[in-house]
Amino acid sequence: MKTLIINSGSFSFKYKLFNEGFDLEKEGNVQTGNTTTEEKFKEALKEIGDTSEIKAIGHRVVHGGRKFTKPTKITPDNLKELEKYNTLAPLHNPYNLAGIQAAFNLLPDIPNIAVFDTAFYKNLPEYAKIYALPLKYYENGIQRFGFHGTSHKFVAEEAAKKLEKPLDQCNLITIHLGGGCSITAIKEGKAIDTSMGFTPLEGLVMGTRAGDIDAGIIIQILKEEKISGDDLDKLLNQESGIKGISGYDDFRDLLNGIEKNEYNAKLAFDIFVYRIKKYIGAYFAILNHIDAIVFTGAIGSGKEITRNKIIEGMKILENVPSFAIETNEELAIAKEVKKN
Repeated sequence: MKTLIINSGSFSFKYKLFNEGFDLEKEGNVQTGNTTTEEKFKEALKEIGDTSEIKAIGHRVVHGGRKFTKPTKITPDNLKELEKYNTLAPLHNPYNLAGIQAAFNLLPDIPNIAVFDTAFYKNLPEYAKIYALPLKYYENGIQRFGFHGTSHKFVAEEAAKKLEKPLDQCNLITIHLGGGCSITAIKEGKAIDTSMGFTPLEGLVMGTRAGDIDAGIIIQILKEEKISGDDLDKLLNQESGIKGISGYDDFRDLLNGIEKNEYNAKLAFDIFVYRIKKYIGAYFAILNHIDAIVFTGAIGSGKEITRNKIIEGMKILENVPSFAIETNEELAIAKEVKKN
């Protein structure tokens, strides 16, 4: 049995093909500009070749809401249900679901299993997931869901191996830093809090997302600029964060700007690091002790300068191991798919 794992994005179409023993056989990232997801999938299938041994297709889906809290076989009916969450993760979910629809069309006889980023956080304590709004909003589905859960879970398991302890005996702070950024507090192997919330917009400063801001700012912008909801969405999701401050939406360009002593680049980096330090301090307080701090994501595990700046001067981390662990969401998804 082979398992094909799809991570379909707005511009890219990543895939990995695993055999029965989870050995990676093929991988690729189809980037063909403004072509449709189905056309990207067709290009991937050309690279893959023979599909006769593929018994299941696993898909990363960012937002599963309250209904989808475990790996789920996707049908045309529940795909429609999933579409309800597209507006809550607009940079991800529509493209994730387009990948599933393309699989329906191109490989109709192979079952599709969705694995949700939100699933790792399904058991967050009520005091961590309920916002201080009138309770009717919680009853209508507004709560902290959390994201990057597949990545946080994977690196937590890898950190436990490094510590030579069972995961359920580990307290960890895991930090995923990429285009999107999030941090999670893990107590005895379970997520008890995380920075992203109802949508992936809350929390840390990100490449183009604002992260935590005073809600009053939104009210002020709406009153003064009289912009539409769509324009506000674009402002907060695509024009803010590091890009909004420095003009750079690629972290490598930001670091180059810092080397050139560009003030706005340095300011953006300092704000980015400062926000992460604040969350580490908060999560250290609720965990009381941690066995390790874990960095992952293209920036987190790949950029030593960032890790060093975050840890620098934090006395609470002086005797805490720090791990840089490359995430492998596709492998984690493949293992979940095999269980179903």
